[in-house]
Amino acid sequence: MKELLRLVVSSTNPVKLRAVENGVRDAFPDLDATIASVAVDSGVSDQPATDAETRIGAENRARAARDAEPEADYWFGVEGGVEDSSQGMLTFAWIVVVDRDGRVGRARSAAFVLPEAVAGKVRGGMELGHADDEVFGRTDSKRQDGAIGLLTAGALDRAGLYAPAVTAAMIPFLNPGLYPVESG
Repeated sequence: MKELLRLVVSSTNPVKLRAVENGVRDAFPDLDATIASVAVDSGVSDQPATDAETRIGAENRARAARDAEPEADYWFGVEGGVEDSSQGMLTFAWIVVVDRDGRVGRARSAAFVLPEAVAGKVRGGMELGHADDEVFGRTDSKRQDGAIGLLTAGALDRAGLYAPAVTAAMIPFLNPGLYPVESG
């Protein structure tokens, strides 16, 4: 019988749950996992507007999930964000994973440039998911395929964009001798 990992994701968004499930399965193909979700606050803006704010939101979510559901092996913070750059507004996600020992894994997803029709709405104070819905005539796209799915006609969806970052965030747990336990 395979070892069973207990995972807690700091979101009830099915996209984020699927990304964690797929990313962990890629990192630990010989293990099974149960996934629980818990809604926790990120401690940052509803639409993080910088790389740093997005990472902090993911860190806060992972630690809040650990506090809310202490009986697990790993706690995940998944935070999507945007940042203006010389190429235009980029969107991406940070994944932060905390384990029982205090080891932390961090990784960022690939980033892509949003069309100005969407970026302008985000700069005006709208969350990216709401901006996508308005521009593309959708409802609740952030819980489905997200901006990446809308812009690639489904060739890549939000869970598919985030899953490799989840796998990369698991690197410290695959190589614990190379990554020290962090305090805090």
